[in-house]
Amino acid sequence: MELKEWHLKAPFITAAEVIDAIQVLQVTVSRGGISGRSETMGVDYLNETVESLQAELAALDPATIAELDGELLQNLLPPGGSRNGLDCALWDLKAKQSAGGISGLTGISLKPVSTLFTLSLADPEKMARQASAVPELQRLKLKLNADSPLECLAAIRAARPDAQLVIDANGSWSNELLMALGDDLARCGVALLEQPLPRGADRALENLKYPVPVCADESCQSSVELEAVADRYDAINIKLDKCGGLTDALKMREWCRRYGKRIMVGNMLGSSLAMAPALLVAQGADFVDLDGPLWQLDDVEPPLSIVRGVIAPPDPELWG
Repeated sequence: MELKEWHLKAPFITAAEVIDAIQVLQVTVSRGGISGRSETMGVDYLNETVESLQAELAALDPATIAELDGELLQNLLPPGGSRNGLDCALWDLKAKQSAGGISGLTGISLKPVSTLFTLSLADPEKMARQASAVPELQRLKLKLNADSPLECLAAIRAARPDAQLVIDANGSWSNELLMALGDDLARCGVALLEQPLPRGADRALENLKYPVPVCADESCQSSVELEAVADRYDAINIKLDKCGGLTDALKMREWCRRYGKRIMVGNMLGSSLAMAPALLVAQGADFVDLDGPLWQLDDVEPPLSIVRGVIAPPDPELWG
């Protein structure tokens, strides 16, 4: 295990926090001279830190890890960053031991995907300038809070009439604001509204026919919580750090496809190593939000290739 810090090109500002740098834990599992690796940072709003993840993983019996596989891991650790780090490293190890790589193991072919690019929370004029500064990126995710969200949206839409727009409120809206904005969001062509209400305070969404699709992020951490939110959300944001790795993420993907839920594949920020396993889950997804490397000053080697928002499948040396 190795602690690492990634510095961002600009502050990443949401309704909940301002981030200038991130701390991550890189995990390596080696067997028979072959190593699998991963990167995790945990879920900060659930009070996970890289130090807590490192302590949780260090407490595991080395003999147990030596015999561990993905299915056994699901019962060994709960959803979260520790399980994600170990799970994705085990998948990478198994892929490198297999002639067919990760696609051969899962039956999922890896093709390029187009990612959203996040615009940090700011005043309407600044957010419009952010949108105008990336004309090559056609999918934008807007971090908005309860302060002038419609003004920010209108300014961005005027600046970028060509772009697909997704709003992420990070649970900062009230039910009253949510209901007041629905028609305006539809009029501005919002493709998806992510987590408008706080986790645990989203009962008002039960069987609601909202003018735009609504997506669960904080309200759905892992596959265990899917049934509980099924009648409240049209889409689910699947994140490896939340659900505890690729094994559960693929389970969530299959559930969404079976029950007609739209799929969003997101990230908690991180390098190309953190994003690479999620590209498997992102195959055929309705929304892909894996822009973490675009925010960083540096990256792992070899990095993912991201050109005009299109992410190519990872080099096997990176992951899978």
